[in-house]
Amino acid sequence: MAPSSMPLSSLLPPLICGTATFNSQYNPDPYALPTTGIVHRALSLGIRAFDTSPYYGPAEELLGQALNTSFIRDNFPRQDYFILTKVGRIGASEFDYSATWVRRSVQRSLERLKTHYLDVVYCHDVEFVTPEEVLTAVTELRKIRDESGILKHVGISGYPVTTLCELAEMILDKTGEPLDAVMSYANFTLQNTRLSSVALPRLKAAGVDVVPNASVLGMGLLRRKGVPIGGQGDFHPSPKELRTLIKAASHWCDAQDDRIEKVAIRFALETWMRVGQEMGSMGDPASGIPWRRESVEKVGGTKLGVSVMGVSSIEELDETMRVWRSILDGLDNGEKTAIESGRGSKDRFWSLHRQKEVQILAHGIRKIIGSWVDYAWPSPGPGFTNLRSSSAAVPAPLPTPAASPEHAAKPINVEDMIDINGENRI
Repeated sequence: MAPSSMPLSSLLPPLICGTATFNSQYNPDPYALPTTGIVHRALSLGIRAFDTSPYYGPAEELLGQALNTSFIRDNFPRQDYFILTKVGRIGASEFDYSATWVRRSVQRSLERLKTHYLDVVYCHDVEFVTPEEVLTAVTELRKIRDESGILKHVGISGYPVTTLCELAEMILDKTGEPLDAVMSYANFTLQNTRLSSVALPRLKAAGVDVVPNASVLGMGLLRRKGVPIGGQGDFHPSPKELRTLIKAASHWCDAQDDRIEKVAIRFALETWMRVGQEMGSMGDPASGIPWRRESVEKVGGTKLGVSVMGVSSIEELDETMRVWRSILDGLDNGEKTAIESGRGSKDRFWSLHRQKEVQILAHGIRKIIGSWVDYAWPSPGPGFTNLRSSSAAVPAPLPTPAASPEHAAKPINVEDMIDINGENRI
């Protein structure tokens, strides 16, 4: 299979189903989750992309099993959906970015995911290795792309946005070819918007095509019940002071007859859809309008900022899609979308009302968070050492740890963000 001749931004759907939740980091027993049902439901609702990693415990295998069913084979040909995975991260303190391991990891992912090609392969959590190691891995992935076509697009992922920018700039300088994608997580949320204020201008200058935003709840920080406690215990890197303020903000949301996670999800999805638009994509938006295969490949119109959303149940997936489609109804052409999808004009009016409501609530939450707005925790943490050696045996995957420290970013003023109708800005 030949590499894709079209840019990723013309193909990739703007909503991606993340599978980091198919892991004991977020859930005590990922095998007890209805993972096959989630994947089947996601495709049935119009989601056309899945993000995973060999580091997410059994996630690749669970996703592969879900996609290798008669229901999927009969209704959703492989070319109708995208699979994005990663290489390089093996354990909490183990990374291997060597050319040999990169090839081995790609082949293993193909086998686990039961597919003959991968749409995107990222170098996973690049801040934990040297720039030279990242360059080696990216170069090898591109060789695989050009030689065999078993992967189509190459990117990097991680947490500290300045590191991601520096690496994207270095790769362009050293190779003359920009990255197809740079994905960050927990950096465009109610609490932290550095992906926009710090990263986007530099990534654009480095020629990066698509910048997906992952973990809109800040790895579970922005929840009424606090950070997730899975089979690995309390993994979250956020400091006690920030957690205390988030809890206070959650209580304030309760008093407004709302929930902090509902505000956080809509704020991040809705705002990034516009703020990340220039480095977004034009694939099928899963709006509910009857889907046609050519709507992915023969695209046109406006890009939308790309978001990755992980869920642990079919109910969470259904709620995510309800919110996503409501946001689409509030866009400039949203009334047409709402009518063609069978929702109607009233849904658009409700969306616009909810958008303004979320703006007000987001402003209140950020006031409570105060000086911790745009705080980013250290990644890697003090004293980190890569324990992986070329002769080491491959251990079982472990959960993704913290990410990196960023300070002194210019915060987004919620009241000044662009409204989809040109009135406000969010």
